[in-house]
Amino acid sequence: MVDSLGDSLDRALEGAFTRRIPQSAQAQMKYLVKQLKGTKAAAQALGISQRTVERYVTGKLKRPRQDLRGRLEREVKKRWQPQVRAKARKKAASSDGLVVFTRARFGFTAESGTTDDARIRDITQALPPVFADQLFTAREQGATEQRLQQIAADGLARMYFRANNSRADGLGVEFTDVERLDIEL
Repeated sequence: MVDSLGDSLDRALEGAFTRRIPQSAQAQMKYLVKQLKGTKAAAQALGISQRTVERYVTGKLKRPRQDLRGRLEREVKKRWQPQVRAKARKKAASSDGLVVFTRARFGFTAESGTTDDARIRDITQALPPVFADQLFTAREQGATEQRLQQIAADGLARMYFRANNSRADGLGVEFTDVERLDIEL
C-alpha cells in the first residue's frame, strides 16, 4: 500500500522537529490530555473510554494495543512542536520549496501527432515554493488525496517535463498508478 501524499507532507514537517516526541504511553497520554485540555477530549480523539485514558495517565496501564499505540503516536505527532512545524512550512512555502520522490505511471496529452505512451518512471524533482504552499494549504483545508496528487502532478509537469515552462508548451501530464510518493523539505 502506498502512503498518502498527505501523510508524506506530515512526515516531512516532522523531520523539522528539534526534540523527540514523548516515548512512553503514559508520557504521550499526559501530553495529549494537556493539549486537548482534559481526559474526555483525549478519549474522544483516540476512540477509547475516558477511564482508559485516566488509567494510562496514572500509570496503571502501560502497554497499549498496537492499534491504540499507533493512534496515540499520530495524535501526539499532530500536535508536537507546532511553532517548529509552522516555521518549516513557511520556509518551504516561501524560499526553499520541496523535493518529490515518486515512482508512478506518467502519460502525456499534447497536440495531435505528439503523443507519448504512458510508462512507469522514477522521478526525483525539486518543486518551487509555490507548489509547496499549494500542497500545505490544500492539506490544511482537508483536500482529498486526489487533489494533493494533482497539485504534485502539476508541479512535476511544469518542472520536470516542461523544464520550468521553457519547452513542450501545452504538454498535459497524467499521473496514475502511483507506487511510491514521498516528500522532503
